[in-house]
Amino acid sequence: MSEELPPTRWELGETAGYGARFAKLIADGADVEGEARLADVLVGRGARILDAGAGMGRIGAALQARGHLVVAAEKDPALVADAAARYPGLAMVETDLLALTPESMTAAGHPASYDLIVLVGNVIVLLAPETERRLLTGLRGLLADGGRILVGFHPAGGHGSARDYPVEEFVADVEASGLVVQHRFGTYELGAPSDDYCVAVLAPSGSR
Repeated sequence: MSEELPPTRWELGETAGYGARFAKLIADGADVEGEARLADVLVGRGARILDAGAGMGRIGAALQARGHLVVAAEKDPALVADAAARYPGLAMVETDLLALTPESMTAAGHPASYDLIVLVGNVIVLLAPETERRLLTGLRGLLADGGRILVGFHPAGGHGSARDYPVEEFVADVEASGLVVQHRFGTYELGAPSDDYCVAVLAPSGSR
């Protein structure tokens, strides 16, 4: 019997209109690929990338277009359906992020390890309460040798159901999960660290 996982803050919050809002931004020509540009420079060509909490697939699709092997993971069935319609060539796994393991990925026909895991768009502050360390530990187990995790979130004042997550608490959770913060910025364009937004590149402890 599979473990029953707790509902995420995303599931418990008001999420109507998310897909439509980003669809309009894309249709209007807005820049919605800042995360993908930074992710792209963190890896070599043809890297294996896991887009964790992929939403409608915009970042995963942008990275796929840049020549990477991308697998997107998303729990919300409406967003999975949206991604399938918008980006039919993007491999998508409908799953709770806490259920991701090398074995589950292999069983789904995807790589068991990744050169980069993308965890952006406030995903980490919309997890089920008290599961941040569990998720980070699980994602660490999906990293290939030399692999890293790109995280992006608002430490405060994010989506209505998002938690406040002070950077100091985030760093403590990172370190308790066997990871370190290699780099921290305030924007995806490598702006100075800020209290308004946190962009962090994580690596397993002991990595150079």
